[in-house]
Amino acid sequence: MTLADSRIDRYRTRTTVAVPPVERTDPTVWGTVSAPVLENFGADGYVIIDELLTPMEVADVATEIDRLAADPSLHSDERVIIEKTSNSVRSIFEVHKMSAMVAELVRDDRIVGLARQVLGSEVYIHQSRVNYMPGFQGAGFYWHSDFETWHAEDGMPAPRAVSLSIALTENYPFNGSLMLLPGSHRRFMPCQGETPDDHYLESLQEQWIGVPEQDDLTELADKYGIAQFSGARGSALLFDSNIMHGSSNNITPFPRSNIFLVFNSVENTLVEPYAGTMPRPTYIASRDFTPLR
Repeated sequence: MTLADSRIDRYRTRTTVAVPPVERTDPTVWGTVSAPVLENFGADGYVIIDELLTPMEVADVATEIDRLAADPSLHSDERVIIEKTSNSVRSIFEVHKMSAMVAELVRDDRIVGLARQVLGSEVYIHQSRVNYMPGFQGAGFYWHSDFETWHAEDGMPAPRAVSLSIALTENYPFNGSLMLLPGSHRRFMPCQGETPDDHYLESLQEQWIGVPEQDDLTELADKYGIAQFSGARGSALLFDSNIMHGSSNNITPFPRSNIFLVFNSVENTLVEPYAGTMPRPTYIASRDFTPLR
């Protein structure tokens, strides 16, 4: 019987009273890594990969993503999230099902092969999305651990998932590029507060439930420091599901867009949400656990 089957919850969160941080007992690297670029993944919880895609490849993908964002027929699709303070597209989910080009991209061994090495198993797509941060008005994403949300609201048993963010535009230090706390993936930070029904409808625009207290964030930042992912188009960031990360608003003229591919182990499939809520829609948290081939 697995931990998920027995509903043993080693990562309690969304509690009514404060719960102390949990030192992670699960591995970060579950398999044997052979790619040199992954050498420091276990220690830092992330790696930056320069030129994962060629200039021609990233141009093709960026054109495809821009086409989706500009398609007026998609603006009423529930998978398309609009900025809270404007009519700009903030995110598009399930892009690997909207686009044959992206569906082919997720199966590229340069991409899925990294996830298989880290997770030590076959993998499936838990979530795919593109995040847009337009110039002057792009809203940031507050500090959070993806796994905290995926555990509480989706029923992911363990932090055995990784995200790959591929830059479709230049990611500068000043246009809202992702910030991370290196090493913070080794500590799970529980969050307080009951999770409302259909919380995702608000949290995908602006998240204030499932985020750490400021004192806890200050302690983490003092302990681990802050790193930032910046790089040219086609560069990528592979990061652990439990690493603390976030981004600031983009008040520059330079837009930023990245495609995010989330891979989960087929040995870590979703159960009922640990926060006691209804499962989020499958375009946010897939329940098709078919391995990528």
